[in-house]
Amino acid sequence: MNTIVLGIDTSTAVSVGLACGSEVLVSLRHDDPRAHAEQLMPLIHRGCEEAGIALTDIAEVAIGVGPGPYTGLRVGVATGRVLAHLAGLTPHPVCSLDILARQWAGVDGEFVVCTDARRHELYWARYDASANRLDGPNVTRPEDVPKDLPIGGPGCLVRGLTPTPGSPEFLDAGVLAASWQTMPDVGLEPLYLRDPDATVPTTRKATLTPTRLTLPGR
Repeated sequence: MNTIVLGIDTSTAVSVGLACGSEVLVSLRHDDPRAHAEQLMPLIHRGCEEAGIALTDIAEVAIGVGPGPYTGLRVGVATGRVLAHLAGLTPHPVCSLDILARQWAGVDGEFVVCTDARRHELYWARYDASANRLDGPNVTRPEDVPKDLPIGGPGCLVRGLTPTPGSPEFLDAGVLAASWQTMPDVGLEPLYLRDPDATVPTTRKATLTPTRLTLPGR
């Protein structure tokens, strides 16, 4: 019997996939970029229900580790690591852009995939026709992305780029679950590529409004 693999990626939307060997069983996503923590585990349970398996049937866990925005990305990485640990498994981390590249079959020559990095920037990487990464991952402004190559990925329309027809519009975690063995291991540290949007305040703010002292007769 082929191994049941769970694929998780929260670098863009909340994406969950299940595969049996190289066959994708289920691919689900929730597009709210602010609901990663609330939606990930319910989506995993829903995927198992649709595939007709129990969570305990999962024998491998593959995790997209970005690049992606800080808060959403760490939810997926942390959840994947915990599920693998509880099951006594070794998690398999891959670059999320590599997943998008694997989805774009039949490209003639080099190409670029990108996702939204916010702050008017894109995460992107360049690949050869076999979806091997040649450059990146990078985070830059859209004008710094190579212009002479086919381009695809969910970052295109957000940042005003015209996607090449046939390119992937969203990340498919089912492809991650079915193809992680063909992608390079990039380590379990999330690929943020820059500092978080939220920072620790450097000055203290008063929490109470000062009360004006009023003297008698005034």
